[in-house]
Amino acid sequence: MTAIAVLRMYDLPEIRQATDAVWQAIAERLRAAGLADVPSSLARHIDHHESWRRPELLLGQSCGYPALTGFKDALRIVATPLYDAPGCDGTMHRSFIVVQASSQARSLADLRGRRFALNSWDSNTGMNLPRLAFAPLAAHGCFLGEAVETGSHAASLACVAEGRADAASIDCVTHAHLARHCPSLVGGTRVLASTAPSRSLPFVTARSTPGGTVTALLEALASAFADPALAESLRALFLTGVTPADEGNYAILLDYETEAREMGYPRIG
Repeated sequence: MTAIAVLRMYDLPEIRQATDAVWQAIAERLRAAGLADVPSSLARHIDHHESWRRPELLLGQSCGYPALTGFKDALRIVATPLYDAPGCDGTMHRSFIVVQASSQARSLADLRGRRFALNSWDSNTGMNLPRLAFAPLAAHGCFLGEAVETGSHAASLACVAEGRADAASIDCVTHAHLARHCPSLVGGTRVLASTAPSRSLPFVTARSTPGGTVTALLEALASAFADPALAESLRALFLTGVTPADEGNYAILLDYETEAREMGYPRIG
């Protein structure tokens, strides 16, 4: 079984060279540590959801919420990346709830009965965090008029900018990348509110990955992120460091789910 590495969560075309450089630095260190079958390149032909099910996943990046729910038996959380994009603070990030630039909405309450775009129903930043934000405003389990799945944060942002949805919740790191590389798209929207914070998207490996390999991954990540030769690539990705993590560090995501449910809002809508 040939090992794979998949880093698709923030893989915009404009930053793929930087992502590749980071992976090459990690891979070199894994080989130097004696690991066999380290992939020479990232497997971009594999969808991130599919990669999370693969027992041959050596290194990936997952949304924290599915890593604790639908993929908890397939994934092992290894580390938390640290970002310096707006909205990030140490190990934490958040979502920006955005509306069209010309929208009359001035508070979350103004989104009652509106059409909401979300990237995926199992997304922490696109679904779980805004669910918590809307829960105090819900009545009989309802707040929004409609919630539609778009497939990506960029697509959700486009829906709002083009008036096909009234609001969306965008991962703040994605928002920073799009603001840098697609300013006209972001310029068609504005941030209405920020969500509660949660841990940044974790680096993960297959649940079956041996403990010795996990240790080698942690050491390779730490060494690569501290390498001055990689500084430019890391800046391009808003990355500043990495810290070891496990499922317990992400438990707040399930606490948010429980909190929304206890307020009578178990499903965003």
